[in-house]
Amino acid sequence: MKRNFPGRFIDTMGTVADENRRTNQPKQSSRSLSFAAPTLSMVGVLLLLSLGFSSCLKQKDDGPPVVNPPGGAAVYDWKKIADSAQSSLVLFYNSTGNYYQLSNTNSNWVFYWPSAHVLDVLIDAYLRNPSPAIKNQMDNLLVGMKAQNGNTWLNFYYDDMQWMALACLRAFQATNDTRYKDIVDILWEDIKKGWSSDLGGGIWWRKDNSSKNTPSNMPAAILAARLYRAFNKPEDLQWAQNIYNWQKATLWEPVSGWVYDNIEKNGNKNTTWKFTYNQGTFLGAALELYKITNNPFFRDDAMAAADFALNSGQLTANGILKDEGGGDGGLFKGIFVRYFLKLITEGSLDAGKKTNYVNFLKKNGESLWSKATNKQLVLFGSGWDKQPGSSVDLTVQLSGIMLCEAMAEMKKLNLVQ
Repeated sequence: MKRNFPGRFIDTMGTVADENRRTNQPKQSSRSLSFAAPTLSMVGVLLLLSLGFSSCLKQKDDGPPVVNPPGGAAVYDWKKIADSAQSSLVLFYNSTGNYYQLSNTNSNWVFYWPSAHVLDVLIDAYLRNPSPAIKNQMDNLLVGMKAQNGNTWLNFYYDDMQWMALACLRAFQATNDTRYKDIVDILWEDIKKGWSSDLGGGIWWRKDNSSKNTPSNMPAAILAARLYRAFNKPEDLQWAQNIYNWQKATLWEPVSGWVYDNIEKNGNKNTTWKFTYNQGTFLGAALELYKITNNPFFRDDAMAAADFALNSGQLTANGILKDEGGGDGGLFKGIFVRYFLKLITEGSLDAGKKTNYVNFLKKNGESLWSKATNKQLVLFGSGWDKQPGSSVDLTVQLSGIMLCEAMAEMKKLNLVQ
């Protein structure tokens, strides 16, 4: 992640290959790790993907939700909405370069870390509908991403590699395609090199060792914990615990639940920035450790981070997660939602807390669909209570898709009507 706020991308990442040479990063062997170039045009694959979403909403019936006469409550068909949201990805696909682009109006590559989140949302779709067309789209995404990234899986940003590893681990677990697991192994070995004893521990943000931050540590803790749960290697659990303990000691305000963003090499902490991204990744790491250890202290940490996001007034307005702009910031709310949903469904919460969390997510989902969606194109606004403009960043769209998928999952679990 490029971290230039208020929310624009910097660095073309066309320099990734040069960065790898400058830092003497080895290029991994391509033996058995390459995904074959697409044999179908991607336009054709996307058409198949759209056909796979047989329940997509059509324009004529894609208006306000129907009203349930007995209770007078609006009813949302979240599966159809999620299918429609997924199909909107065709507007961001560059078939010439075989990659996803910055926005529906800007054909430049969206860079490495948003590409990882495209893979993540495709996995969400695949888990609901495990079709070959979606699997092809997942494979082809990696073909284009690697080509744009200097023909390597490695990257100058440790946090970006963590997101790709997390997505590839999910892809492996969903499909049993070992090529995804091979990528995870390559990335995890490189990520661990980012740890140092400077500043008491933690993983650097970039390979020039400029700062350590929540974005480069909490996704790594989630990854390490999930690797432990998947493959039962004790060293992975130790990594998860060490990273998490450093984060709590360095970038965490326990009274309020506020997760600080970063600490510079000189020891100065950023005690200004407040992002949904940081709250979400912290609670995600705490939840993973809770599931492994059954230690309620981890669950308490997760709830404290979630409650700061919901109740502090710093990250919401009228119960809706705040607009964090486009560019990098466009992804922040979606990341929070992904891990917040996990806390709801896997956190063994008491009934009152669970209901409160479900209602919060429900309010955001209904606001997104009823107030912040261009229904003709299924494009989402960066603020989940206002319509998008004609140009929508892919990062913003991904957050909207993540929220729609979260609502579909809650509907499947009978948590919402």
